[in-house]
Amino acid sequence: MTEVIQENKFVELTYEVTDQKTGHRLSYVEFPLGYVHGASSVMASAVTDELEGKSAGDVIEVPIDCNAIYGPRDEALVFTDRLENVPEDYREVGMTITMENEKGEPRNFIVTRMDDKTLTVDGNNPLCGRQAIFKLEVISVRDATDEEIEVGGAIVAEPDIDASLKVPI
Repeated sequence: MTEVIQENKFVELTYEVTDQKTGHRLSYVEFPLGYVHGASSVMASAVTDELEGKSAGDVIEVPIDCNAIYGPRDEALVFTDRLENVPEDYREVGMTITMENEKGEPRNFIVTRMDDKTLTVDGNNPLCGRQAIFKLEVISVRDATDEEIEVGGAIVAEPDIDASLKVPI
């Protein structure tokens, strides 16, 4: 009997996100991502709603207004500074830099542009302001264990280390 996606099922899937306007791939998962359906908020509800009732081998495409998930783009979260004011470790397009506000709350900023004199970082989610297509392929569906339901996803085992290889401290 084929397992179908419903509450408390462990689901493995791969996905890719493309920009609806340009067709460019924005994000993808090459290796299966595992979650417990109904117990995890790892994906937008619009996506999980479409997955309900699907089974291994099914492929779905879900259009998403990313503003509904990540909020509208906020230009106040884009900063440009002189390159000399930025540590060398952060001078690479695509680098993620975590900064804190006055309250100590962290926010990730991504280096989006750099030239000989300046560097620009953006604190908006890269999907803000986009209309995207989430294409998901269901790899497997099975009953989730109680432990998986509790954490909402896969339980990662500790590495199996041969006791004879351990170095005494």
